[in-house]
Amino acid sequence: AGSRVRHFWFPNVLGCTHTPLYTENRERRIALCHFTLSTIRCQTKVQNKSFRISNMYNMLFFFIWLSSRSPFLEFSQFAAYELYGKEEVPAGGILTGIGRVSGVECVIVANDATVKGGTYFPVTVKKHLRAQEIAQQNHLPCIYLVDSGGANLPRQAEVFPDRDHFGRIFYNQARLSSEGIAQIAVVMGSCTAGGAYVPAMADESIIVRKQGTIFLGGPPLVKAATGEEVSAEDLGGADLHCKKSGVTDHYALDDNHAIHLARKAVRRLNYKKNIEVTIEPSEAPLFPADELYGIVGDNLKRNFDVREVFVYLFSYIVSGFSRIFGYPVGIIGNNGVLFSESAKKGTHFIELCCQRNIPLIFLQNITGFMVGREYEAGGIAKDGAKMVTAVACANVPKITVIIGGSYGAGNYGMCGRAYSPRFLYMWPNSRISVMGGEQAATVLATITKDQRAREGKEFTAEQEAAMKKPIVERFEEEGSPYFSSARLWDDGIIDPTDTRLVLGLSLSAALNAPTKKTRFGVFRM
Repeated sequence: AGSRVRHFWFPNVLGCTHTPLYTENRERRIALCHFTLSTIRCQTKVQNKSFRISNMYNMLFFFIWLSSRSPFLEFSQFAAYELYGKEEVPAGGILTGIGRVSGVECVIVANDATVKGGTYFPVTVKKHLRAQEIAQQNHLPCIYLVDSGGANLPRQAEVFPDRDHFGRIFYNQARLSSEGIAQIAVVMGSCTAGGAYVPAMADESIIVRKQGTIFLGGPPLVKAATGEEVSAEDLGGADLHCKKSGVTDHYALDDNHAIHLARKAVRRLNYKKNIEVTIEPSEAPLFPADELYGIVGDNLKRNFDVREVFVYLFSYIVSGFSRIFGYPVGIIGNNGVLFSESAKKGTHFIELCCQRNIPLIFLQNITGFMVGREYEAGGIAKDGAKMVTAVACANVPKITVIIGGSYGAGNYGMCGRAYSPRFLYMWPNSRISVMGGEQAATVLATITKDQRAREGKEFTAEQEAAMKKPIVERFEEEGSPYFSSARLWDDGIIDPTDTRLVLGLSLSAALNAPTKKTRFGVFRM
């Protein structure tokens, strides 16, 4: 490790673990991470009244672990968290993530029938579509573990008619298959109405005997429409679809057999991962990851040097270039506000990485671009636009982690959700808003004060304080990572100590897809 210390510039990192601030940060961050973990567990308990992990979760981990003993990278565990009031929809009623099956990295989408019968809420649709987007961007085969009642009927106006609603799932299946991205479905329960199209449109479908059913209209609808009385098994069971209709390809005796058949289907894909970057032996970071708890606190008004975070995540750093698990990466991090010089430096570095086909990792802790007469005259708008253009046009894999604040146009310049990073994660202490709550309240209060003055009306300090309070409280709530993750503005909240592993798994998945050559637009000089 000593030979690598020279690659870092961290004047405080070797001694910072003994300061009172470090101890306070560590205690508060550990408590925050425990809250995050306990909330996930609580959602699981709500999801399963008997306090057991559902059968679908058991099957999924059986699927992954028996296949290759590799980690499972789960997405958006907080989907729908406190989103529908008293109506609980844990994890959005669907589990998504990336796992290695028969040696191949695959996107896995698993319906959870313990949540509203596996029906699709608006957030369920959004989470399913995001999983398919990840599969398309990274050229990963899709495996669907299907047990769904289709669209949630009471919310049909929010899940059925628009472009990015329920029908888009099947559109994506067709398009992904046309691009050579395999679609494999395992029917482990009921597939009713729209849910029936998932296995019907898959390249290969597996159905479990006396358990899986596929029909556009279930027995109650058939009786209402035609008067015919028929059982679910006779209407759409495994015997019917494997022996007569041809909707499914493989007949599974039970769940375990279905998983075995799915793994065999993946092995038959003749899939080969062609990595376009050089890989070196993996080196561990210089310092243990759990010390991150003391480096970055939950109070973002206290500054920290982002370079102190680098040392816990990467093997070494030379001019922003590093490696993680042997993969080359370019790292861009913030220490708050961006100036013109910062934006130009970031733009040049992005150009270098694109020219050399090196993936980019953005560590966001940004309050925005600098404002003021001097900076506007100096061209902060055009310099910021250079960085935004570079981020938007860069075709190398981009992965973003929000480790602190993510405010205003700084979110854009540092590859926020709108700039299509392959993956975007948040730390439990992070914040995301168009601006801080106090700043927003001050802006709105100033506008109101000026308007009252033009009308010849008084705007007292008490009125101003009364106006500001709910605005600050609203921004505080809406800037929370839990508020963000519930709405799928990110791909999940991660423990800081897991960041290196999550980045490695994400990067490995991203390198399945060939990288298109980057062409930049016009830079205003």
